[in-house]
Amino acid sequence: MSANSAEPADRLEIVLVKAGRTKIRYPAELLGDDGTRIAVRAPWAGSGVRDFGFVRFEPGDVFTEYYWRDRWYSVKEVRAADGSVKGWYCDITRPAVLSPARTRPGGETAVGAELVVEDLDLDLWRSGDGRDVRRLDEDEFAESGLTETDPEAASAALAALDTLEALALREGGFEELLA
Repeated sequence: MSANSAEPADRLEIVLVKAGRTKIRYPAELLGDDGTRIAVRAPWAGSGVRDFGFVRFEPGDVFTEYYWRDRWYSVKEVRAADGSVKGWYCDITRPAVLSPARTRPGGETAVGAELVVEDLDLDLWRSGDGRDVRRLDEDEFAESGLTETDPEAASAALAALDTLEALALREGGFEELLA
């Protein structure tokens, strides 16, 4: 299996990197990989409840996550334990990279496939009813210095945020994106 192969595997690790360090790592069930878009499902990976004021992520929530190898974002559909849609949390990221499963040096325990995604600080939230669409963490993005250190990436990140916001504001936009 090549680094960006569409060959299936049942489970993989999601690795979210921010500022060169692993922010979070968690197991996920692979739902599909068409060679461009990867879909996974995972329970809320945080510890306890995370209350943003406009939404709470908590144990029992289930995230269906969509990553692209050619787009600068990921989209996570968030459902409560009862199955109701809380909304969609979107991370602005560099395109996702899928690393194949491999054996550790010396033939020891196999390391599963990893989907590595670099978070670029910008986020977008769309509530389940579509009435609340908000851009998040623009201050963190400005402070990151990306516009100076990698202007092309900064431009791609801002364009991705604009694209997602336009989809979020359009009736059925996210549903079409994720179909």
